[in-house]
Parts: sequence; C-alpha cells; structure tokens
Amino acid sequence: MEPVFSFAVTPHDSDSVLERAFAEAAERVDDNDEITTRVLDAASEQFRRMGMRRSTMEDVARRAGVSRITVYRRFASKDALIEQVVRREFRRYFDQFSVDVQDAETVADRVVLGFVSSLRTIRRNPLIGGLLAAEPDAVVPSMAGDEGRTLEVVRHFVAGRLRLEQQAGNVARDVDVDVVAEMMVRVSASFLVIPSQVIDIDDEEQLRAVARRFLVPMLEPPRPAHS
Repeated sequence: MEPVFSFAVTPHDSDSVLERAFAEAAERVDDNDEITTRVLDAASEQFRRMGMRRSTMEDVARRAGVSRITVYRRFASKDALIEQVVRREFRRYFDQFSVDVQDAETVADRVVLGFVSSLRTIRRNPLIGGLLAAEPDAVVPSMAGDEGRTLEVVRHFVAGRLRLEQQAGNVARDVDVDVVAEMMVRVSASFLVIPSQVIDIDDEEQLRAVARRFLVPMLEPPRPAHS
C-alpha cells in the first residue's frame, strides 16, 4: 500500500513539501485568501474525520460551504489540495519549533527542547492524529517505512540546523553532523511509531532527561583512538 504522505517527500520539482514549508515558515508566509483558507480548513477537518483516501473534492467543497468548481479553481486536483494541507501543517510545526527553542541559551538546550517539541507537536497535531486513527496502515509507513524518504528529508533539516551550530562555534568541527542528525531523527521516529514500555513520551520531564543523557552527548567530538 502506498503511504499517504509519500508525495510530500518526492514532489515533482526539486524541493520537498517539508522543505517548502520550512522556507514559508521562515518567510512568515500565510494564507490570506479567505476562501482558500476556508477550503484548507475544511479539507483538514475532512481528512481527520474520514482519511485522505476516502475523502473527495466534493466532500471538501460541501464541508467548506462552497461549490466543487470553487475548490477546483484553487486546487487543480485532490493531490494538489492534499499537498497544500500537509504543507500548512508542516509550516505550523516549524513555527512552533522555532518558538519552543528561541529562548534556549546553549546548543544542548536547543537539542533538548527541539526533541521534546518535535514529539509533542507531532503527537498533538490534529491532522496526523486523525489520520493515525483513520488510516494507520498508510500513515505509519509514511513516517518510517517509505524506503527512508521521509526520514531523509527530516535528517537533512536537522543536519542543516546542526551545521549552523558548527559555523557558530557551538559544535566541534570534527563532529559528523550528518550521522548525529541521522541518529536523532531515528530515535524520534521510533518513539512516534513504536510504543515504549519504559519511557512515557507524554511525560516531558522524562523526555528532557532522555535527550540530555543520550542525544546531547552526540555533539561531543569523537574520542581519539587508542594506539
């Protein structure tokens, strides 16, 4: 079964939906058109309730209180509408991530807060939560089993942030930020898709302790090999 979010990381052009969402968040892009916003809100609600596969453009139009033609004038296809809905959710995620880490004084604090923010925001996201209930067989593979495409996009984002920390002198030059980002993303993804019997991911104090003990040390330079 094709994961419902597979298009989000393999779009027709060179940038993924997630990457465009981050750029839009950085530029403070917003949906100013009232009808477009209404359609996106209706689509998000429709997808939460019924799932993406079972929802039609007619369903979205009815929920938005507009004609089907109005929806098609703004979104050429259902895929285009889904992409815009998902991009907006990612944009909101990045906005929240930026808010959560902006007051952190050290790179260690930013790693801890970023880890907690990521798990909290994704788990509480009404669209993803609704899809997990309506289409778990499609969403879970999208998050972790789509040949690594989703994880690769997120790894690229995290590595980029860590690279900026290196340039600022907050992370040693000999730290392989690509490997560190890979490990951080895989730890986060595993908590999202595989329930833990040891760590309560709804307990933010416990998550902070986990991040500080196991993720922050990844930023330390490698120890020299013993001869």
